Amino acid sequence: MALVTGAGRGLGRTLALGLARAGADVAVAARSLGEVESVAAEIEPIGRAASAHSLDVRDTGDIARVVNEVVARHGRIDVLVNNAGAKVSQDVVDVTEEAWDLVLDTNLKGAFFVAQAVARGMLERGSGKIINMASTYAVVGAAGRAAYAASKGGLLQVTRVMALEWASRGINVNAVGPTSIATPMNKSFFEDEAWRNRTLARIPAGRFCEPEDVVGSVVFLASSASAMVHGQILLVDGGWTAI
Repeated sequence: MALVTGAGRGLGRTLALGLARAGADVAVAARSLGEVESVAAEIEPIGRAASAHSLDVRDTGDIARVVNEVVARHGRIDVLVNNAGAKVSQDVVDVTEEAWDLVLDTNLKGAFFVAQAVARGMLERGSGKIINMASTYAVVGAAGRAAYAASKGGLLQVTRVMALEWASRGINVNAVGPTSIATPMNKSFFEDEAWRNRTLARIPAGRFCEPEDVVGSVVFLASSASAMVHGQILLVDGGWTAI
């Protein structure tokens, strides 16, 4: 049983469907209940159980409610994909407190407390997989991405700490770091030709990442094939960080 946050559209939707095709029952959660209900309706014809839940990961009370709902509905959570995210592009001197709080509360605080809530059940059973969706910007810098890079770099460090604390207790905690993906959240970036050209020049593979490119990494980290993988970031970046 897998719980995917931020699953209403874009990468989260693709990951939820990919996990279902790999054999998982999936609970999908996002702020828009209508969007995740649509995703759940796509999962059921695959032959897997699905449920849809409204969730604002910035609200710890909401997190507790949804985790309890999923466990009540499905019995347990074996895999968590922490995918809910926010992004605001601002130069350092222009970063507002509102934007900083939105990005950090969603990408770092939200992911941390979702993992904490889900891990309690995993620790009781002595098994589980937690996959935090980081970014190439967790390990490289980029102008205009102060809040986003801080949130993803912090998420990578949190991933490592969780892995250190929980590896001996049967839980694998890892991260996935995709490069730029054309999703609804990134629409404004991809509409900027100068940004596209500048970013594409950094990717040796010669193309941007697609949501489907990330599915295999998540399925691997969710499966028994990754039993000895702890505290790592699997970069799906077309070679960006090999330069």
